[in-house]
Amino acid sequence: MSEKRVIAICISGGEFQTEKGGVLSYKGGEAHAIDVDEEMKFKDFTSEIGEVFNCDVRTVCLKYFLPDNRKTLISISNDKDLQRMIKFHEHSNTADVYLLPEEAPPDIASRSSRTTLSEAIPPAPLDDMIDDTTGPEDHHLPLSVSVSAPPVVTMEQVDALDSQVMITPPDMMSSIIEVPNPKGDILTKARTQQWQNTITGVGQRFKNVGEFREALRKYAIANQFGFRYKKNDSHRVTVKCKAEGCPWRIHASRLSTTQLICIKKMNPSHTCEGAGGINGLQTSRSWVASIIKEKLKVFPNYKPKDIVSDIKEEYGIQLNYFQAWRGKEIAREQLQGSYKDGYKQLPLFCEKIMETNPGSLATFTTKEDSSFHRVFVSFHASVYGFLVGCRPLVFLDSMPLKSKYQGTLLAATSVDGDDEVFPMAFAVVDAETDENWEWFLLQLRSALSITFEQQKEHLHEPCRITFVADRQKNLSESIPRVFEGSFHAYCLRYLTEELIRDLKGPFSHEIKRLIVDDFYAAAYAPRLDAFERHVENIKGLSPDAYNWIVQNSKPDQWANAYLLGSRYNHMTSNSGEPFFSWASDANDLPITQMVDVIRGKIMGLIHARRINAAEANGRLTPSMEVKLAKECEKAQSLHVATSADNNTFHVRGETFEIVDMAQWECSCRGWQLTGLPCQHAVAVLTCNGHCIYDFCLRYFTPESYRATYSLSINPVPLLEGEMCRESSGGSAVTVTPPPTRRPPGRPPKKKTAAEEVMKRQLQCSRCKGLGHNKSTCKEYLLEC
Repeated sequence: MSEKRVIAICISGGEFQTEKGGVLSYKGGEAHAIDVDEEMKFKDFTSEIGEVFNCDVRTVCLKYFLPDNRKTLISISNDKDLQRMIKFHEHSNTADVYLLPEEAPPDIASRSSRTTLSEAIPPAPLDDMIDDTTGPEDHHLPLSVSVSAPPVVTMEQVDALDSQVMITPPDMMSSIIEVPNPKGDILTKARTQQWQNTITGVGQRFKNVGEFREALRKYAIANQFGFRYKKNDSHRVTVKCKAEGCPWRIHASRLSTTQLICIKKMNPSHTCEGAGGINGLQTSRSWVASIIKEKLKVFPNYKPKDIVSDIKEEYGIQLNYFQAWRGKEIAREQLQGSYKDGYKQLPLFCEKIMETNPGSLATFTTKEDSSFHRVFVSFHASVYGFLVGCRPLVFLDSMPLKSKYQGTLLAATSVDGDDEVFPMAFAVVDAETDENWEWFLLQLRSALSITFEQQKEHLHEPCRITFVADRQKNLSESIPRVFEGSFHAYCLRYLTEELIRDLKGPFSHEIKRLIVDDFYAAAYAPRLDAFERHVENIKGLSPDAYNWIVQNSKPDQWANAYLLGSRYNHMTSNSGEPFFSWASDANDLPITQMVDVIRGKIMGLIHARRINAAEANGRLTPSMEVKLAKECEKAQSLHVATSADNNTFHVRGETFEIVDMAQWECSCRGWQLTGLPCQHAVAVLTCNGHCIYDFCLRYFTPESYRATYSLSINPVPLLEGEMCRESSGGSAVTVTPPPTRRPPGRPPKKKTAAEEVMKRQLQCSRCKGLGHNKSTCKEYLLEC
């Protein structure tokens, strides 16, 4: 896959202005463009900025806006920040980077992308400290790029602030970056003081009981006391102070014929000093969600442990991990919509995919109780690109989802002429079963058939497809049944895991490594003699492993020496791993949004590859040019002799090979396995004055490469309100979530394939036995 790259438009010399709604705009200055990719380091980036602007980069700070957010600036201060900027802008191709004076950032809310919540929310301004009836959103600190240095606050002044609000002259407000907080409670007071009057007394009204409870919690937090519910239902709430004997209490109930809640009785006096301190304060998951929602919008990977730390620092409240996690879940649902609504929108969303992308296939099924079963999506641009420019090679793989209702993502990918992953189709199913895999293959066949019939005059007749997949998925029966004449090649990675798992008896780490090395060498061996040599090596290491390979593994479905299909030396199904990395970014989204995120990733990939294909000006794609150049270099030392048949040639070097020009074959089988002339074929072609490019498969030409990415994927509107109304009224099917739910607690950590295969066994340093260490060695204990 090609690396991510954006063009950074670096701007200096202007100033920020606040527009309507708090949106920032930058006026004036000069700009220079700098190419930035994943390999660039922050040090090199700043060095290049210093050269183009002829300035000392130590005197400036670098900031940028997130896409679609012109209110918050993010700082770039290290390599990770730079990589995050590239990731945020990978689909927009350009990013505006502002050079601002180091001593006076234009927006005190802007911080590095690693900023915690306590850094991201500025201290409450003076007006918030005086007028307790307003929230922080009603006040904005003035923006300025030319301000004086922050005032120096001594430790004596800090101590004095413990009992009074800090009063700052208005002309110095814009220069305050953060309130000093050596004792840990000054900043907390500034944050929570605005909530002291959320409860004012008898007669105060609230829209509903939820709003009253929220106001009550804020009031208790600001006044540092805990409370206990005596009555708490949809129409009345009675609360008393948590401290024994304290007279503070409040009663509110619903006004008749309305949803309004009114405070009917209240004793505002406390005889206690608060109940329980920090841990006794009343919080709720919805309150935590309301606090962290804006932060989560900018930083989706905001961790619960950071939420716990920030809430304690900001508001003096000690949460546990589960409270922070649940608050994050609620905030995420408020930002992205509920999981249930996602399933409800599915019928209309599938319709809109096919409406905005004609020729695409998006279909779903439900179970008898209308619960979600599976959904399949294949875009016309992907299927057309596969048929017109990709080898008849498809990788099938799956990935478990971590969303609320779990499920599994199935995917079919191929490789383009430059050997990069090409996504074809994907599906979300309730579970990975034989039935769901066969259904997926049937939908894939339908998508290919639809596109071929529509574009028959532009496409070649589809060849027999070689599917590379895990043999444990029982696809060996489904593939030939659904795709007649096609072939199932076992994924070597999964087969290796199965081999190691089935081996009996203790094996050292080194023996396992040697078995795996020889197993891979046997799979890649192009001829039978080389295959048997490596298998014999395995027999010397483990007769059980040898028997498993010969009797149980079916070499004709994984070894190059026996393989019937054509998989062009692609031995594993993990060619689609980049696709699953995209899906992991959307793993916890509602199903329609997850599908749309994957659609956006595929759309961006096709757009980027189209640019790369347009720049390819050789006779082959870049990676194939490199491979062919290596074969040409090897061919220089070979000797060619013509046989009686003008199409057959003998080539001598380290080995003796026969090249058949009519059949495009060489006895080394390199030409057949890769589709590119091997060194022996290159020697024959050069000797006879033929152009070697005329004997390469058409898939590797720039024309096929460009044709693969010639069509585009169009956006699908996600109008959630409209979609909810339409799907509830216009669709005959109402999809509900599947019955499976994510179990509580942390998911178990699953070892990767490499860790599972190459797991190091415990070995005793005394007796050299396996499965124990010297402290539990029985032989040593017997000696003692």
